[in-house]
Amino acid sequence: MTALLAVVLTVLFSVTALLALARIYRGPSLVDRVVGADLLLSVMLGAVGAEAAINRHASTLPVLVALSLLGFVGSVAMVRFAVREEA
Repeated sequence: MTALLAVVLTVLFSVTALLALARIYRGPSLVDRVVGADLLLSVMLGAVGAEAAINRHASTLPVLVALSLLGFVGSVAMVRFAVREEA
C-alpha cells in the first residue's frame, strides 16, 4: 500500500510541477511567472512533506521550514519589485 501511495503521489507532484514550469515559461506577465514559481515551491514543499509522512521521520522539518521561508521572502521581494516597475 505504501509503495502504491508513493507512486501515485510522485505522478501527481510531477504533473503539477510540469504545469507550474509551463506557467513560468509561457508567462506572459511577471505576475504569472511569480505565481508559477510559488506553485512550484509549494509542490516541492508538498513532496518533501509527503516523503516525511510516508517514511515516518521528522528530520526533514528544518528543510520544510527553510523552503517555506524562502518562498515567503521570494514572493514578497517579487511583489515589491513588480509594484516598483508599474509605478
